[in-house]
Amino acid sequence: MNPDLVVCAGTVHTLAGGGRPAEAIAITGGVVTALGERRDVRDWRGSRTEVVDLGDATVTPGLTDGHLHPVMGLQLTADVDLSAARSLAEVRRALAAAAADRAPDAWVQAWGLDPNVFGGGPVTAAPIEAAVGGRPAFVRLFDAHSALATPAALRIAGVAGPRRFAQRSSVVCDGSGRPTGLLLESAAMDLVTAHVPGEPVAVRAARLHALLAEMAATGLTGGHVMDLLGDSAAVVAAAEDLGDLPLRLRFAPWCEPGADPAELIPGQGTGGRRWRIAGVKFFVDGTIDNGTAWLEEPDAHGESTESFWTDPAEFTKAVHTLAAAGIPTATHAIGDAAVRHALETLEGAAPAAAPHRIEHLETLPTDLIARFRRAGVVASMQPAHSHFTRADHTDNWSSRLGGERANRAWRCRDLRDAGVPVVLGSDWPIAPFDPRRTLAAARLRRPAGAPEIPPVQPDQALTALMALEGYTTLAAAAAGERGGIRVGGHAGLTAFTLDPLRAAPDELAEAPIALTVVDGTVVHRGPSC
Repeated sequence: MNPDLVVCAGTVHTLAGGGRPAEAIAITGGVVTALGERRDVRDWRGSRTEVVDLGDATVTPGLTDGHLHPVMGLQLTADVDLSAARSLAEVRRALAAAAADRAPDAWVQAWGLDPNVFGGGPVTAAPIEAAVGGRPAFVRLFDAHSALATPAALRIAGVAGPRRFAQRSSVVCDGSGRPTGLLLESAAMDLVTAHVPGEPVAVRAARLHALLAEMAATGLTGGHVMDLLGDSAAVVAAAEDLGDLPLRLRFAPWCEPGADPAELIPGQGTGGRRWRIAGVKFFVDGTIDNGTAWLEEPDAHGESTESFWTDPAEFTKAVHTLAAAGIPTATHAIGDAAVRHALETLEGAAPAAAPHRIEHLETLPTDLIARFRRAGVVASMQPAHSHFTRADHTDNWSSRLGGERANRAWRCRDLRDAGVPVVLGSDWPIAPFDPRRTLAAARLRRPAGAPEIPPVQPDQALTALMALEGYTTLAAAAAGERGGIRVGGHAGLTAFTLDPLRAAPDELAEAPIALTVVDGTVVHRGPSC
């Protein structure tokens, strides 16, 4: 047989259905060529075969993050990390420290700002302005759908009042028409980001390669990337020039209001050795925390009442155009009205090369669940997003929605029990990319290692097998592929030092990864391997 690589382990969860238990996996040319017992290895191996025996480790199909932004995230995570700040005082201290040794006209950027630090008061740039000493500053809120820009930044961008956009985006202004600094959604933020200093392609390419290596060390072998903006393709290509990417990446460029969807068709299927364009991403609303979601009834502030598309019928038309060309779509839909409209759109869409998907589904009416299954639509969900809310509904997200709608949050279990494929992911950099912690969160409905935090909607917890499937076989099916460890299948493997189907979730979140294999190549080895 003479395989390139043989991996042996105490437990192998093939998730392929049927077949006798395996302890050894032979790989040739990036494809699984045999499954068997350890004693079979002596008959398989050739002079150039590498044999990796992991002892009592557990091997599963390679983990795929179903929703992340590794290239776009390089800019989204620029400069100061505010994700751990829990008060405005902490935010001010972090920004002031960053600004202290910079020139008076130097930019300060930050990300991960939690709107809860404003304590229910107006979200404005005033605290940011004071902290950075009048410098131009651009601070992204944690959901990346809004940002705060200081007066100096707005002046540089030429933003002095409200603007009109083709999408539901806005420069928030006070009663006198003067910008407060809050920019909602991408078109408004782009007014300022066009003037923020950025890194050259080569620098971002090196950062991307290093980031993907970090992801591989947590067990990830692939990702469904929900963007391909600006020069992102050049960054990915340059990263691949540095060496094979540590993950396989599947990109879905955006189709925004006013764009011609037909222009996205020619690029489908293009890419490199471990990346390709395969699908298109839509937004039909924004976020609940910003008041830009699309709800069937207004939130507590009277907001979140409209679609991201000023004419939702144009969204439907664009989706149908791409579906008719065989292109799978992924639609960001958070509010109940958004999910309903996206689902109705997909019910009338032609089948594509892979299933159509809806992303996030943060508040989901019961009557829509069975329709997902009947329409064959994938639900793509991020369990760690619930960590931005509180079980007692005192957070911004829950208080905007009210108890009834907050109680139908992230209904992973109801969807799975109804036969709907639920693909799991992180939405990095919105939440950490480590899949071990996301697998734990899907089962615990709280952060791993924090038993003192009450779980959010614990009845929506997934089983260990459901969670693992969400990162493996269901993620593969969502890409139009056949998942599991099987002869003739793609050789992507993740080796855990604990069994993810038997270990306690809090323990799994901290357990080292023994080995990660992509396309039959070892991309990460644990300390003991």
